[in-house]
Amino acid sequence: MTMHAQVFDGPGRAEWREVPLPVPVDDRDAIVRVDATTICGTDLHILAGDVPEVAAGRILGHEAVGTIVEAGPATGWSVGDRVLVSCISGCGRCRFCREGRYGQCLGGGGWILGHLVDGTQAEFVRVPFADTSLHAIPEEVSDEAALMLSDITPTAFEVGVLNGRVRPGDTVVVVGTGPIGLAAIMTAQLYSPAHVVAVDVAASRLDAAKRFGADVLVDARRGPEAVADTVAGLTDGLGADVVFEAVGTPATFEACTRPVRPGGHVANIGVHGAAATLHLESLWIKDITITTGLVDTFSTPRLMTMVAAGQLDTARFVTHHFGLHEMAGAYDVFSRAGDTGALKVVLTRD
Repeated sequence: MTMHAQVFDGPGRAEWREVPLPVPVDDRDAIVRVDATTICGTDLHILAGDVPEVAAGRILGHEAVGTIVEAGPATGWSVGDRVLVSCISGCGRCRFCREGRYGQCLGGGGWILGHLVDGTQAEFVRVPFADTSLHAIPEEVSDEAALMLSDITPTAFEVGVLNGRVRPGDTVVVVGTGPIGLAAIMTAQLYSPAHVVAVDVAASRLDAAKRFGADVLVDARRGPEAVADTVAGLTDGLGADVVFEAVGTPATFEACTRPVRPGGHVANIGVHGAAATLHLESLWIKDITITTGLVDTFSTPRLMTMVAAGQLDTARFVTHHFGLHEMAGAYDVFSRAGDTGALKVVLTRD
């Protein structure tokens, strides 16, 4: 019994090919038929060799919407249930899971799909800890809208907005307006900031940032001074209350520390594959808080409720559609987002 999946063969190499069907290995496992999946910037980091823990032969992907075809007796799910596969799995029993820090699970969970176990860019996926790591999808929520809750929306909300402690009236700067940055722009508005400043090098992504609610756009090709000058003009020289890093490079992280005000916050959301310089010689005296984090997905049920109520339009992230068998083309379009205008690509069952 076989299926097709996107298999990582080492840095720079992946292929859609035939592999064995997944089988349950634990009473808490579920086998999910993948009805829709997507590609994450983290998958590009894996292909670039930035995540060495991912072994050759691993099926990629950590986001999916699907239908349960087999449910272990301890899962609480039934065959035929329509579910969201979360990017984070949690045993639900360890100290970190009991604190809601599922990303730091000590019981075999955390970010494992497409990382330490086979992932969701496949026709079927085995989901460990299915009782705590799957979410029911309300009938009124489309597959596309739900899929955006697998990773980017809770990541931006938890690691960016909540960790950054955005408050009404704040000036918020988002450096990098790819999908994660756009999700940060969208969810930051839940807290009524006075200004949302979007910074990027791609005109198409700055246009997207404006559509998602940014009121000030800065072309990063003008240099870090342009960002600092823009923020100073908005804040009487004070600086930004919160700056989100949503790219994952040393240069962008270092750029985020410049426009933040004394007592302000830099919330790092991006996935980093190289060391960045922390300029403590200038930051120590400014009472700056810097936070990092892996998403825990504790907010996913709340976000799902908001999508169902029409309070969040997550489907608007989707710009391109492919069949599952068109995985190579989807990766090409997504990896050239500056040229293609891609935000999120969705691959659906043929």
